[in-house]
Amino acid sequence: MNLNYAELFRALLPETALALGALVVLGLDLFGGKNRSAEQRLRGSALAGQVALLAALYGTVAAGATGHVFGGVLMLDSLTRATRLGVLGLAWITLGLLPAAKPVRHPAEYVAVLLFATAGFTLMAGAQQLLVAFLAVELASLSLYILAGFAKTSPKSAEAALKYFLFGGMSAAFMLFGFSLLYGLTGSLDFPEIAERLAGMGVSPLLVVALVMVLVAFGFKAAAAPFHLWAPDAYEGAPAPSAALIASASKLAGFVLFSRLLWTGLGLAAGSAAHLPLMVGWAPVVAFIAAASLLLGNIGALAQTNVRRLLAYSAIAHAGALLLGVIAAGRTGPGPLFYYAATYGLATVGAFGVIAVVDRAGSCQQITDLAGLHRRSPFLAGCLAVFILSLAGVPPLAGFFGKFSVFAAALRLGGLAGPAGWLAILAILLSAVALYYYLVVLKQALVAAPKDGAARIPVPPLAALSLFVSAGLLVLFGLWPSLLLGLWPSLLLGLF
Repeated sequence: MNLNYAELFRALLPETALALGALVVLGLDLFGGKNRSAEQRLRGSALAGQVALLAALYGTVAAGATGHVFGGVLMLDSLTRATRLGVLGLAWITLGLLPAAKPVRHPAEYVAVLLFATAGFTLMAGAQQLLVAFLAVELASLSLYILAGFAKTSPKSAEAALKYFLFGGMSAAFMLFGFSLLYGLTGSLDFPEIAERLAGMGVSPLLVVALVMVLVAFGFKAAAAPFHLWAPDAYEGAPAPSAALIASASKLAGFVLFSRLLWTGLGLAAGSAAHLPLMVGWAPVVAFIAAASLLLGNIGALAQTNVRRLLAYSAIAHAGALLLGVIAAGRTGPGPLFYYAATYGLATVGAFGVIAVVDRAGSCQQITDLAGLHRRSPFLAGCLAVFILSLAGVPPLAGFFGKFSVFAAALRLGGLAGPAGWLAILAILLSAVALYYYLVVLKQALVAAPKDGAARIPVPPLAALSLFVSAGLLVLFGLWPSLLLGLWPSLLLGLF
């Protein structure tokens, strides 16, 4: 095994920048925050955090794409670099929303924990070993539990953090048990070596148990049905920037890691969900979870009057569509999955950003709290329209091409006659259901009259920049989807 520590340090430049940035944010607030107001401390911490994220972006580019690193512990390829850039960008937008949200008591600590969560996401993007994957997931998860409960005076925030922690702790136990069984079965922690040693074994009962444990763990992390019960409460109670990060960057990093583990390490145990009869493996189970998520998420969202819970059920439905991308990744590559997850993250972080701004000006819990937004703030109303329409998959926004690429990839597996094709048709039909509840939100924001006494909503400059960047990227990637899908040229030729 070639253990080149200089190469390892270069590969971990983004994580190093984020860890040092977190320490700098805490130090600046400790020594320079005593004579500043709470608002100044908040803005200063957010700006320092964004500088750290920009340094991590530079580190990602400088690290390059060099293949296996440190004996195969990490993989630096185009998918790793794209995912790192994606989660860093989403975290940068989230930090820009912090001054517009309801104030937190300890802004420097909040920013530092957010940077540690982002370091977990970037490490997940390149993990090529079970132990590194587990440590990366838990670094991100523990940070997110803290962020969810950061509004210490809010009972809902405490409830959100507790439920998120309990479900997350249980999923960590399932993951660790599944990983330990895989190690015991193969004698290796590295994804490629696991695949090699599974080649001559077939699907044994022990492997089935390990697969079930791993799928349950990632089902919890992804808020996929029937492991979704924590999501509505967490999205409702967490501070808006925390909910935005949970719904965006964690989804992108998590699904990339999940896809890499399943196809690089456990691809020989995939079975088949493309044709009948189904072949035993993890692919039919993932297909079942995807169908359950699509149905429960879209139908559950119809009954919601709370805008945050609506976005939570929407996230469950989108998790089902992303799982279609995971199934198709073995044939089409990671392009559709990455494009969908990245553009969904942009739309979701933007939607929570609008909610944060409106909530600080008064209250934004119920959908009716958005009534008359077009008069109270045309800028916020326009941005919200872009975000919601992208989530609904309306062309020419990026959400449409995200759904198109994933559904097209699923249909290529076995056509309309196979289970994967049926899932794609189900997802397309349920997109019409989703359009209804998304339009309910837009009706309040763009058509309904404002409530009596509702004042205009000021938008802080940093938050306005974040919202403008999110909306602009959704339009840009919708008009030129090849900017992302072009990272995998063979895929682009196959889909369009």
